[in-house]
Amino acid sequence: MSATRRQLLGRTGALGAAIAFTGSVSELFAGTAAAAEPDAPPLGRGGYGPLVPDPDGLLDLPEGFRYRVLSREGDELRSGEGKVPSHCDGMAAFPGRSGGRHGRTHLVRNHENRNDAAIRVPAVNGLTYDPMGLGGCTALELDSGNRVLSERVAIAGTAVNCAGGPTPWHTWLTCEETEDLAGTNGYTKDHGFIFEVDPYDPRRTGAVPLTAMGRFQHEAIAVDPRNGVVYETEDAFEKPFGLFYRFRPKKPLGGIGSLRAGGELQALRVPGVPDLSTIQGPGTTFDHVEWVDVPDPLARQTPIRFQDFGPGGITHAQKLEGCYWGGSSVYFVSSFAKSADGSAADHFGQIWRYDPDRRRLTLVIVFGPETDVQLPGESPDNITLAPAAA
Repeated sequence: MSATRRQLLGRTGALGAAIAFTGSVSELFAGTAAAAEPDAPPLGRGGYGPLVPDPDGLLDLPEGFRYRVLSREGDELRSGEGKVPSHCDGMAAFPGRSGGRHGRTHLVRNHENRNDAAIRVPAVNGLTYDPMGLGGCTALELDSGNRVLSERVAIAGTAVNCAGGPTPWHTWLTCEETEDLAGTNGYTKDHGFIFEVDPYDPRRTGAVPLTAMGRFQHEAIAVDPRNGVVYETEDAFEKPFGLFYRFRPKKPLGGIGSLRAGGELQALRVPGVPDLSTIQGPGTTFDHVEWVDVPDPLARQTPIRFQDFGPGGITHAQKLEGCYWGGSSVYFVSSFAKSADGSAADHFGQIWRYDPDRRRLTLVIVFGPETDVQLPGESPDNITLAPAAA
């Protein structure tokens, strides 16, 4: 099965790009050690071929691929609310709703702005959490030809909006990758939260932190569409490193605003494995992993990764980044581990699969240095699954 006409926001400087794909993303890893996992989705064969130099110098792509620039940092937003903000990052695409809007696509894109960003997300009334926060999201609507019809602020006043993830009810959960408290860097409110964004009508969601989902250096989320459990990654690059979380909402699959009702936040424990970097063999599997309640999800006194999880401790990993649901499992990424930073071992990237039905954690792919498998890349960041793999 091929993936066709899929749009994404590339990290191509200060622009958004729509890219049409002509193959399965899984082909990138054809013939790798990922096949060591017997019940993993098929990985495909082939590849995309060499990159073709872009005469405009923006984005080199394989033959048959193309991109479209949607907007550029510093241009005027079509809404007239201000300028296109700096630091585009995580993004998701949502289908147009009925009522004559078939064929349209709605995009929500993060702006990973810290307090020194050149162009902030405009502080729009009713959509701003902390007027001193420069991050947030913008929302675009495209027609069937990928032409921009509208562009506006979706949420403002947040900080370091890195990644996030879509929900089954077609909203975007944007994640703050910071733990700064009010009074730090000029902020007037605590940061380090997840916020829900409605791509169709951002005022339906406003700027409300989902506090029960934890306050930490969030990266990405993935929702189990069967039961509404939300999985979360923590991109902590200093020791002790981040944790892998699950959030069990009180109102699972309840639609827009339901996550505000709260729930239970837990962290993954792999008994006997305090640091995932020590696992170097693709196909290594841990059955019956444990989920431990987070003592203080708001991290009022102590960041969560420093908190006491009992005599069994908790399992850490450096640079936990992308997170994506596919089939009956959630996949997540550790971008790298460096012993010089305090990791127990070195690698250039891991991709893990967690099967909640079996409570089974499996290392699917490792990017060196302890493996002789030659993979075309290193330091993976965010992740998605092609339809053939999911």
